Amino acid sequence: MAEDRRIRKTRRALRDALVALVLERGFTALSVEDITQRADVARATFYSHFRDKDELFARVTRDLLDELDERLRPAMAETAVGFTGRPVLEMLRHARQERDLYRIVLRGEGDGKPLRMFTEACARVAAQEFRGRSERNDVKPRIDADLLARVWVGEQVSVLQWWVEHETPPLPAEEVVRMLLDFALHGRYWATGFDRPE
Repeated sequence: MAEDRRIRKTRRALRDALVALVLERGFTALSVEDITQRADVARATFYSHFRDKDELFARVTRDLLDELDERLRPAMAETAVGFTGRPVLEMLRHARQERDLYRIVLRGEGDGKPLRMFTEACARVAAQEFRGRSERNDVKPRIDADLLARVWVGEQVSVLQWWVEHETPPLPAEEVVRMLLDFALHGRYWATGFDRPE
């Protein structure tokens, strides 16, 4: 038990050091020594957990995705039909709590690998959800679920990037969700102010 706590404490210190240093200097400029010095962790301890800084960043990203998945699962189970806005609201709240980590992932630090991990994981979950909703409601999708998931996730990632880069959010999370719900229900044409073409 004490060993587990010590491991968690070490990994948390390395995570915090990585995030802070990437924001200060960028990922490319960092060395393992920079991270261990900031975390006050011996280099040998670092290497007992991670092969290199890329593996550390990948682990930090996986942990972020696991936390996000845990938060989204109950919100996604609320309705069998479709978009309630709850998952997006939970994602925005999570992004606000973990703002610095989201910033470095969504900026594409680490040669874009963490961003690709984030995008791919979200797209997989979204595609499964879209397929499941179609089956539960006995409807035939008009757009391929994988394509639809990537469109949806691309929009969410873009909104998240914009939202977390502001010290004070440009819009409250609830307002963003309301607008995205309207957008999901009515589409781009409506969103830009036009009536539907006859």
